[in-house]
Amino acid sequence: MAIRDRLLERRRPRYLGDAVLGGIDGCVTTFAVVAGAVGGGLSTGVVVILGFANLLADGFSMGVSNYLGTKSEQQEMDEIRRNERLHIEQVPHGEREEIRQIFASKGFEGEILDKIVEVITSNHELWLETMLREEHGFGSGARKATAAGLATFLSFLFVGLIPLLPFLVPGLAVSQRFLFSAVITAIAFAAVGVVKGYVVKQSIVRSGMETLIIGSVAASLAYLVGWWLRHTFGVAA
Repeated sequence: MAIRDRLLERRRPRYLGDAVLGGIDGCVTTFAVVAGAVGGGLSTGVVVILGFANLLADGFSMGVSNYLGTKSEQQEMDEIRRNERLHIEQVPHGEREEIRQIFASKGFEGEILDKIVEVITSNHELWLETMLREEHGFGSGARKATAAGLATFLSFLFVGLIPLLPFLVPGLAVSQRFLFSAVITAIAFAAVGVVKGYVVKQSIVRSGMETLIIGSVAASLAYLVGWWLRHTFGVAA
Protein backbone atom coordinates (compact mmCIF):
# COMPACT_ATOMS: atom_id res chain seq x y z
CA MET A 1 0.00 0.00 0.00
CA ALA A 2 2.78 2.45 0.96
CA ILE A 3 4.74 1.68 -2.22
CA ARG A 4 1.64 2.09 -4.38
CA ASP A 5 0.81 5.43 -2.74
CA ARG A 6 4.37 6.65 -3.26
CA LEU A 7 4.30 5.71 -6.94
CA LEU A 8 0.97 7.48 -7.38
CA GLU A 9 2.39 10.58 -5.69
CA ARG A 10 5.24 10.65 -8.19
CA ARG A 11 2.78 10.65 -11.07
CA ARG A 12 0.94 13.71 -9.81
CA PRO A 13 2.03 17.02 -11.35
CA ARG A 14 4.19 19.13 -9.05
CA TYR A 15 4.37 22.90 -8.98
CA LEU A 16 6.81 23.47 -6.13
CA GLY A 17 9.59 24.18 -8.61
CA ASP A 18 7.46 26.91 -10.22
CA ALA A 19 6.86 28.48 -6.82
CA VAL A 20 10.56 28.37 -5.93
CA LEU A 21 11.45 29.98 -9.25
CA GLY A 22 8.91 32.76 -8.69
CA GLY A 23 10.02 33.28 -5.09
CA ILE A 24 13.69 33.63 -5.95
CA ASP A 25 13.05 36.03 -8.81
CA GLY A 26 10.54 38.06 -6.80
CA CYS A 27 12.89 38.49 -3.88
CA VAL A 28 15.93 39.31 -6.04
CA THR A 29 14.27 41.79 -8.38
CA THR A 30 12.22 43.61 -5.75
CA PHE A 31 15.14 44.08 -3.39
CA ALA A 32 17.30 45.13 -6.33
CA VAL A 33 14.75 47.87 -7.09
CA VAL A 34 14.73 48.90 -3.42
CA ALA A 35 18.54 48.94 -3.24
CA GLY A 36 18.87 50.90 -6.45
CA ALA A 37 16.30 53.46 -5.32
CA VAL A 38 17.89 53.89 -1.89
CA GLY A 39 21.36 54.09 -3.45
CA GLY A 40 20.02 56.80 -5.73
CA GLY A 41 18.79 58.79 -2.74
CA LEU A 42 15.11 58.48 -3.60
CA SER A 43 12.42 59.03 -0.97
CA THR A 44 10.48 56.32 0.83
CA GLY A 45 7.38 57.04 -1.24
CA VAL A 46 9.27 56.60 -4.49
CA VAL A 47 10.83 53.36 -3.22
CA VAL A 48 7.37 51.99 -2.42
CA ILE A 49 5.95 53.04 -5.78
CA LEU A 50 8.84 51.54 -7.75
CA GLY A 51 8.81 48.41 -5.61
CA PHE A 52 5.10 47.70 -6.02
CA ALA A 53 5.20 48.55 -9.72
CA ASN A 54 7.98 46.01 -10.19
CA LEU A 55 6.23 43.48 -7.96
CA LEU A 56 3.03 43.46 -9.99
CA ALA A 57 4.42 43.99 -13.49
CA ASP A 58 7.39 41.65 -13.27
CA GLY A 59 5.40 39.05 -11.32
CA PHE A 60 2.65 39.07 -13.92
CA SER A 61 5.18 38.85 -16.73
CA MET A 62 6.95 35.92 -15.13
CA GLY A 63 3.71 34.10 -14.38
CA VAL A 64 2.49 34.54 -17.96
CA SER A 65 5.85 33.42 -19.34
CA ASN A 66 5.73 30.24 -17.27
CA TYR A 67 2.12 29.68 -18.32
CA LEU A 68 3.00 30.01 -22.01
CA GLY A 69 6.08 27.82 -21.64
CA THR A 70 4.16 25.06 -19.88
CA LYS A 71 1.33 25.32 -22.40
CA SER A 72 3.83 24.93 -25.24
CA GLU A 73 5.15 21.76 -23.62
CA GLN A 74 1.61 20.45 -23.32
CA GLN A 75 0.89 21.20 -26.97
CA GLU A 76 4.08 19.45 -28.00
CA MET A 77 3.16 16.40 -25.94
CA ASP A 78 -0.38 16.37 -27.35
CA GLU A 79 0.96 16.46 -30.91
CA ILE A 80 3.39 13.62 -30.23
CA ARG A 81 0.60 11.67 -28.53
CA ARG A 82 -1.61 12.05 -31.61
CA ASN A 83 1.20 10.91 -33.90
CA GLU A 84 2.08 7.91 -31.75
CA ARG A 85 -1.58 6.88 -31.52
CA LEU A 86 -1.82 7.10 -35.31
CA HIS A 87 1.32 5.01 -35.72
CA ILE A 88 -0.01 2.33 -33.36
CA GLU A 89 -3.21 2.13 -35.39
CA GLN A 90 -1.58 2.17 -38.83
CA VAL A 91 1.75 0.39 -38.36
CA PRO A 92 1.37 -1.68 -35.19
CA HIS A 93 4.16 -4.09 -36.17
CA GLY A 94 6.67 -1.24 -36.35
CA GLU A 95 5.58 0.23 -33.02
CA ARG A 96 5.63 -3.24 -31.45
CA GLU A 97 9.20 -3.66 -32.61
CA GLU A 98 10.08 -0.32 -31.02
CA ILE A 99 8.75 -1.59 -27.69
CA ARG A 100 10.85 -4.72 -28.13
CA GLN A 101 13.99 -2.71 -28.87
CA ILE A 102 13.36 -0.35 -25.94
CA PHE A 103 13.15 -3.15 -23.39
CA ALA A 104 15.87 -5.21 -25.04
CA SER A 105 18.18 -2.23 -24.47
CA LYS A 106 17.30 -2.48 -20.77
CA GLY A 107 18.67 -6.03 -20.66
CA PHE A 108 15.49 -8.10 -21.13
CA GLU A 109 15.61 -11.01 -23.57
CA GLY A 110 14.01 -14.30 -24.53
CA GLU A 111 10.62 -15.26 -23.11
CA ILE A 112 10.64 -12.45 -20.56
CA LEU A 113 11.09 -9.87 -23.33
CA ASP A 114 8.33 -11.51 -25.38
CA LYS A 115 5.98 -11.39 -22.40
CA ILE A 116 6.74 -7.72 -21.71
CA VAL A 117 6.02 -6.81 -25.32
CA GLU A 118 2.82 -8.86 -25.29
CA VAL A 119 1.51 -7.28 -22.08
CA ILE A 120 2.30 -3.69 -23.10
CA THR A 121 0.99 -3.93 -26.66
CA SER A 122 -2.24 -5.66 -25.59
CA ASN A 123 -3.36 -2.40 -23.97
CA HIS A 124 -3.30 0.56 -26.35
CA GLU A 125 -3.28 3.21 -23.62
CA LEU A 126 -0.43 1.49 -21.80
CA TRP A 127 1.34 1.08 -25.14
CA LEU A 128 0.90 4.77 -25.92
CA GLU A 129 2.05 5.96 -22.48
CA THR A 130 5.08 3.67 -22.67
CA MET A 131 6.08 5.14 -26.03
CA LEU A 132 5.66 8.69 -24.73
CA ARG A 133 7.77 7.98 -21.66
CA GLU A 134 10.46 5.74 -23.11
CA GLU A 135 10.88 7.20 -26.59
CA HIS A 136 10.12 10.89 -26.00
CA GLY A 137 10.88 11.32 -22.29
CA PHE A 138 7.47 12.65 -21.21
CA GLY A 139 6.37 11.84 -17.67
CA SER A 140 2.94 10.49 -16.81
CA GLY A 141 1.89 13.50 -14.70
CA ALA A 142 0.76 16.23 -17.08
CA ARG A 143 1.29 19.69 -15.62
CA LYS A 144 -1.44 22.31 -16.03
CA ALA A 145 -0.28 25.58 -17.54
CA THR A 146 -2.68 27.67 -15.44
CA ALA A 147 -1.51 26.09 -12.18
CA ALA A 148 2.16 26.54 -13.12
CA GLY A 149 1.64 30.20 -14.00
CA LEU A 150 -0.34 30.91 -10.83
CA ALA A 151 2.25 29.16 -8.64
CA THR A 152 4.98 31.36 -10.09
CA PHE A 153 2.94 34.59 -9.91
CA LEU A 154 1.66 34.12 -6.35
CA SER A 155 5.07 33.05 -5.05
CA PHE A 156 6.63 36.07 -6.76
CA LEU A 157 4.14 38.38 -5.04
CA PHE A 158 4.42 36.75 -1.61
CA VAL A 159 8.22 36.56 -1.40
CA GLY A 160 8.79 39.72 -3.43
CA LEU A 161 6.72 41.73 -0.94
CA ILE A 162 9.19 40.99 1.87
CA PRO A 163 11.81 43.64 0.92
CA LEU A 164 9.07 46.30 0.84
CA LEU A 165 7.60 45.60 4.30
CA PRO A 166 9.93 47.94 6.29
CA PHE A 167 9.06 50.79 3.91
CA LEU A 168 5.40 50.44 4.88
CA VAL A 169 6.14 50.94 8.59
CA PRO A 170 5.75 54.60 9.64
CA GLY A 171 8.25 56.51 11.75
CA LEU A 172 11.50 55.04 10.44
CA ALA A 173 14.34 56.76 8.60
CA VAL A 174 15.19 55.52 5.10
CA SER A 175 18.50 54.09 6.36
CA GLN A 176 16.68 52.11 9.06
CA ARG A 177 14.10 50.85 6.59
CA PHE A 178 16.82 49.75 4.21
CA LEU A 179 18.74 47.95 6.97
CA PHE A 180 15.64 46.04 8.11
CA SER A 181 14.79 45.29 4.48
CA ALA A 182 18.27 43.89 3.88
CA VAL A 183 18.09 41.64 6.94
CA ILE A 184 14.67 40.12 6.27
CA THR A 185 15.44 39.81 2.56
CA ALA A 186 18.65 37.92 3.35
CA ILE A 187 16.60 35.54 5.49
CA ALA A 188 14.11 35.15 2.66
CA PHE A 189 16.92 34.49 0.14
CA ALA A 190 18.33 31.75 2.33
CA ALA A 191 14.89 30.24 3.03
CA VAL A 192 13.96 30.08 -0.66
CA GLY A 193 17.36 28.56 -1.40
CA VAL A 194 16.77 25.90 1.24
CA VAL A 195 13.42 25.03 -0.36
CA LYS A 196 15.07 24.94 -3.79
CA GLY A 197 17.72 22.56 -2.45
CA TYR A 198 15.01 20.31 -1.09
CA VAL A 199 13.15 20.31 -4.42
CA VAL A 200 16.21 19.44 -6.53
CA LYS A 201 17.63 17.03 -3.92
CA GLN A 202 20.79 19.06 -3.23
CA SER A 203 22.42 20.21 -0.02
CA ILE A 204 20.00 22.67 1.57
CA VAL A 205 22.87 24.54 3.23
CA ARG A 206 24.76 24.94 -0.03
CA SER A 207 21.61 25.89 -1.92
CA GLY A 208 20.62 28.43 0.73
CA MET A 209 24.06 30.05 0.71
CA GLU A 210 24.13 30.05 -3.09
CA THR A 211 20.80 31.89 -3.33
CA LEU A 212 21.83 34.30 -0.58
CA ILE A 213 25.07 35.16 -2.38
CA ILE A 214 23.39 35.61 -5.77
CA GLY A 215 20.70 37.83 -4.27
CA SER A 216 23.28 39.86 -2.36
CA VAL A 217 25.38 40.43 -5.48
CA ALA A 218 22.31 41.53 -7.47
CA ALA A 219 21.25 43.93 -4.71
CA SER A 220 24.78 45.31 -4.33
CA LEU A 221 25.05 45.99 -8.06
CA ALA A 222 21.68 47.76 -8.04
CA TYR A 223 22.67 49.88 -5.03
CA LEU A 224 26.01 50.83 -6.60
CA VAL A 225 24.34 51.79 -9.89
CA GLY A 226 21.85 53.99 -8.02
CA TRP A 227 24.65 55.56 -5.97
CA TRP A 228 26.77 56.18 -9.08
CA LEU A 229 23.90 57.76 -11.02
CA ARG A 230 23.05 59.97 -8.07
CA HIS A 231 26.57 61.31 -7.66
CA THR A 232 27.47 61.43 -11.34
CA PHE A 233 24.35 62.99 -12.81
CA GLY A 234 22.84 64.53 -9.71
CA VAL A 235 19.82 62.19 -9.77
CA ALA A 236 17.98 62.49 -6.46
CA ALA A 237 14.54 62.51 -4.93
